[in-house]
Amino acid sequence: MERLRVVVVEDSLTIRKYLVELIDGAQDMQVVGEAADGKTAIELCRTLRPDVITLDMMLPVMTGVAVTEYVMAFCPTPILVVSASTNRGELFKTYDALAAGAVDVLEKPHADSLDDAWGQKLLSAVRMVSRIKVITHIRGRLAQSGYAVPVPIRGERSEPHVEAAAAPVLQRKLVAIGGSTGGPAAVVQILRSLPSGFPLPILLTIHIGEPFGTAFAEWLDGLSNLRVRYAQDGEPMPPVRQPIVLMAPPGRHLVLHDGRLRLTRDPERFSCRPSVDVLFESLARQAGPSTIACLLTGMGRDGAAGLLALRHAGALTIAQDEASSVIFGMPREAIEMGAATRVLALDRIAAALVAATQDAGQ
Repeated sequence: MERLRVVVVEDSLTIRKYLVELIDGAQDMQVVGEAADGKTAIELCRTLRPDVITLDMMLPVMTGVAVTEYVMAFCPTPILVVSASTNRGELFKTYDALAAGAVDVLEKPHADSLDDAWGQKLLSAVRMVSRIKVITHIRGRLAQSGYAVPVPIRGERSEPHVEAAAAPVLQRKLVAIGGSTGGPAAVVQILRSLPSGFPLPILLTIHIGEPFGTAFAEWLDGLSNLRVRYAQDGEPMPPVRQPIVLMAPPGRHLVLHDGRLRLTRDPERFSCRPSVDVLFESLARQAGPSTIACLLTGMGRDGAAGLLALRHAGALTIAQDEASSVIFGMPREAIEMGAATRVLALDRIAAALVAATQDAGQ
């Protein structure tokens, strides 16, 4: 059996040696390189072409974000972020890495709390990300060529990419978006491509667990043309022409019930809480024909049954296509069920959302 070839990038010698020992101790993987700084990590990726990189965010010479951008632009490799989540700044760097193409994130334990259970989580995560065929991201190439990557200053909103129509919205009242692996980057692209005057509120469920999800809405708000925050239990569903993105917080399902948003700790669906299916199914019951629903890139099948329920209830349903998905698991399940009214590349979804609101007002 051919073993997975892993490069471990970690500036703490204690943690790095522990990771190397764990990975080398598994029968199906081996460490082919170690790096204590970002520059060395890039050199090892270019020369060794590993199957997986485990990557810390806080590194000397080059940050984990810079490493991710370069690797995904010039030698695309599945990256597992292994990072502490103790402060807002490091959380934001983790989200930046996910948006730049890193596949998944695993919380790094303190040196005095390393145990077998966490070690098994690491090995499972390495195996999972190794199965993903990553796609090239051009951000690193733009940075190398001297072109600025257009990221809005936090608190400001960039100019809209799509013009919103002034026609009244009569039929569609809300948008629901769900995603998982690759979802942070996909959601950023969609929200940055919508105009600031997009007329419909958006409900968002994305698989990013505790504790890494605690600041995700704040990070997304800084990159979006629309305001983004976590939903609050019991708040009314926003009306049309009050654009906002309301997210399911980590560890809570988001549902619509009798015109109000509810957060629950009901059982996980497909090992997920929040679950896209739970959100979509509540919308099928409460607001079917008024809904536009998008199912984005992700591993597994969460969201597929919910998207089908929404289509049966009269919603416009969109699934991301295979070519633009980091992993085509969730959209594929939905498409094979017949749940998707339309199958679109990621860069066409924002325009489709705007067009749907225009069509509804005619």
